[in-house]
Amino acid sequence: MARSRSGTRGRRGPRKPPRSALTGSAVQTIDPRERGAVELPATITVKELAELFGVNPADVIRELIKSGIFATINQLIDRDTAALVAGELGYEVAEPQTVTAGDGSEEGSDGAGSDAAKETFFTEVDDEDLVTRAPIVTVMGHVDHGKTSLLDAIRSTTVAAGERGGITQHIGASEVTRDGRRVVFLDTPGHEAFTAMRARGAKVTDIAIVVVAADDGVMPQTLEAISHAKAAKVPIIIALNKMDKPDANPDRVKTELTEAGIVVEEYGGDTPLVPVSAKSRLGLDDLVDMVLLVADLQDLKANPKRPAIGTIVEARMDKSRGAVATGLVQTGTLRVGDVIVVGETYGRVRALENDRGKRIPKAGPATAAVILGLSEVPQAGDILRVVADEKAARSMVEARAAQLAARSGEGSGRATLEDLYKQIQAGQAKELRIILKTDVSGSLGAITHSLGQLATDEVKINVMHEGAGEISDNDIMLAAASNAIVVGFSTKITDTARRAAETEKVDVRMYDIIYQLTDDIEKALSGLLEPEIVEVVEGRAEVRQLIKVGKTTVIGGSYVTDGRMVKGGARVWRGGKVIVTDRIESLRRFRDDVREVASGFECGIGLAGFSDLAEGDVIECFTSKTVSRSLAS
Repeated sequence: MARSRSGTRGRRGPRKPPRSALTGSAVQTIDPRERGAVELPATITVKELAELFGVNPADVIRELIKSGIFATINQLIDRDTAALVAGELGYEVAEPQTVTAGDGSEEGSDGAGSDAAKETFFTEVDDEDLVTRAPIVTVMGHVDHGKTSLLDAIRSTTVAAGERGGITQHIGASEVTRDGRRVVFLDTPGHEAFTAMRARGAKVTDIAIVVVAADDGVMPQTLEAISHAKAAKVPIIIALNKMDKPDANPDRVKTELTEAGIVVEEYGGDTPLVPVSAKSRLGLDDLVDMVLLVADLQDLKANPKRPAIGTIVEARMDKSRGAVATGLVQTGTLRVGDVIVVGETYGRVRALENDRGKRIPKAGPATAAVILGLSEVPQAGDILRVVADEKAARSMVEARAAQLAARSGEGSGRATLEDLYKQIQAGQAKELRIILKTDVSGSLGAITHSLGQLATDEVKINVMHEGAGEISDNDIMLAAASNAIVVGFSTKITDTARRAAETEKVDVRMYDIIYQLTDDIEKALSGLLEPEIVEVVEGRAEVRQLIKVGKTTVIGGSYVTDGRMVKGGARVWRGGKVIVTDRIESLRRFRDDVREVASGFECGIGLAGFSDLAEGDVIECFTSKTVSRSLAS
């Protein structure tokens, strides 16, 4: 007769511990209950994961197969996949400390990091392989204030002259060198691309230069750029451009910046301001020096020896060369021949080109390069990772596609007025983030004041950006990146912004009456308030007889005088004072254990920890219930 597997194991004794894939020696299995939360790197091999948990590599491979991933012992898997395996094996995975080569900040409650569909970026380990890397700078500002002309002057190129209308038509990345140190500039069409990448989870920028024309002052797009940089927690440098013009008025600009919440160092603030002129080349060296100084304060480092991780800045389909992507390597080194996974596509790097179109064999940390060899065109903001081989790349892409498909039915994770409180992480300050647009600027003050009246010590209202005019794509992207809602008052939303809101799952609310706006916001804030625990006295019973059970237990033979007696919290009153607070552990009618006893009936009451009852005592039972609070309560 065939022996059962469990029976065979029982006769053979305990199962032998797993063997190490490296040494063949026994591995000490670690009890998940004793191990605690485990930190996982961005990528890890099956062998390394098994050794981390002290399990047999076959156990890891078996769990991967259950998820449809057929991996070998030396195959590289990403953190999301490793976390799934860890969960199946009973281990808890710690939240990663995201130290990026991008903006240098951890994005927690701003929403970019909370979207379930986004990837965890990477964690740099503090070891001897870390080296100082170049800062990555985004240039933003109002249209025609000279963003590209300023970069043109810094790079001594003629980019601006070749662009239609003098306005940037694409995203580019370029490098300049100052005293042997590199600075990487991202020249964007404005803050839209900067924020779109943040909305997709990419963290690229270390420093934001906001260009302001000295003759024009702070304009609506200047305010938007400042709001976007603040939301990303990126250090800001003000480049006061066109200082060579006769009508330049730097003092007026500094005052307007102060009104916008940017206090420059000259006025006692912490925001550097550098007077420049792209035309006369005034102050350009000072601006680059300031970038390097701010970078030094951030102590930017990366490990060039690890597999490359970066972000796609731009991508397109070229008829002759196929998918062409501009990638920014943020840590590690990307080499020709590497197999890479980018978002939901992959490929082998066929060629690399620098910002001037020259072929290069590799790209190290903080290096922008044009990448050829991807099978499809990725999206701007997609994360690039080097993996072991094409089989591993294909498995990762298929697993990621399956995860995204599974998550698509769970909602976007964006903030809405209905379920915003579910998005707030425990232990963090509660706040409702709002992008406010009105028909005229005069309405802004009145609405902002009304919203301020709703805030409490527990719940804050954070108006991340406000302005007059239509709700635009920029407003939607800022809301998407910051997990905010968009509120419009007596204004309109553009068609493209409406489509963007549907795509990014951003909650847009339109109002024509102020009290309707404030009523809805008040309801949302009430949902964010911690519920109040209310005690409800259920009934009272008088002890009329003491019944001893065993040597220590005393049951109070009681008569219910008021309400009903139920199991739960209890207080014992004697002589008009509470002598003990305990819990009713047993409640009996005759010999039956009952759930409750109504007024006018007798019962036996046993307390959990108090046995010194006396005749005449009054036992008061109570329960606790959670009551939602409103701001008016």
